[in-house]
Amino acid sequence: MTYARRAALAVAAAFTAVSALGTPVQAHPSHDYRSHNSRTQANRTWTFAVIGDVPYGDPALASFPGYIDRINNDRDVRLVDHLGDIKNGSSDCTDEYFATIRADFDRFADPLVYTPGDNEWTDCHRVNARNPLERLAKVRRTFFTHPHHSLGRAVRLHTQTHLGVPENVRYARAGVGFATLHVVGSNNDLMPWTGLGNTAPTHAQIREERSRMAATLLNMHRAFVAAKAHHRRAVVLMQQADMFDPTVVDPRPSDYSAFRPLVRALIREANAYDGPVYLFNGDSHRFNQDRPVAAGSPWLSFYGLRRSADTVQRTTVDGSDLGESDYLKVTVHRRGPEVLTFSKVPTP
Repeated sequence: MTYARRAALAVAAAFTAVSALGTPVQAHPSHDYRSHNSRTQANRTWTFAVIGDVPYGDPALASFPGYIDRINNDRDVRLVDHLGDIKNGSSDCTDEYFATIRADFDRFADPLVYTPGDNEWTDCHRVNARNPLERLAKVRRTFFTHPHHSLGRAVRLHTQTHLGVPENVRYARAGVGFATLHVVGSNNDLMPWTGLGNTAPTHAQIREERSRMAATLLNMHRAFVAAKAHHRRAVVLMQQADMFDPTVVDPRPSDYSAFRPLVRALIREANAYDGPVYLFNGDSHRFNQDRPVAAGSPWLSFYGLRRSADTVQRTTVDGSDLGESDYLKVTVHRRGPEVLTFSKVPTP
């Protein structure tokens, strides 16, 4: 049986499993996390923050609690999304480091929704030849200890714990549907683990990637199903990998091959949904906004796709050396032509 065939069967099985669950669990309303006037908020806006690729290196790690405190002090922010990469790629992926970041995450006063990046597991073979799949298991044990709940201030989320992917979650706020997608750089972990002496992806790598991608496609699909059923104004997707990296001058298809099913599904879902779609990612470290799958985009031919989706707007957040210099503040508008508006907030 080919790997493509196995992936298709995995997606079908996942769809069957979730369909049997019935109506997904809805997150609790978020009007009143920190004694806000919920009635006023319900009639106006709802605001969240997006960060990623932070902290990078020892100085950033030391100042990370202060960075969190600055976000906590923003009275507009009701929830924080971290898009992965909680360390740089040149440092070891130790249990102790994970525990330190978990303690920092517990410092958030608002709910924190975290989706892993490649630096905390995929690329761990580079330093001390750590096995990425073992590190992935440790990430899940460290950061997803309470299934169906956020980090920081705990609120309920719908998760894929039943599929073994607790980091893939869905929730709704202010008439908008949100979903995290565990999709990482290094070709979604199909790049060879050279630190372990491999020159090609192992069978274990391929099995894990296919299974996780199947779950991710399902999570995205369910977000769109719920958005249509509940007449939500927009769908917001969060992931680490930059599938449309503008900083790469001559991208090689072999470095992006794992993303093709997701890009294809994103276009299909967006075209079947009557509303804007917002994709947030980290990975490339520099703030950017574009429409990577709109008609005329070179990424369409790069991925070998004929269809386009003009309603998908992508936002990349600052990270790495800029990670603690600002955070992205996103406001959901309940009325008006723009569902989301954006502002970068400096954190001197």
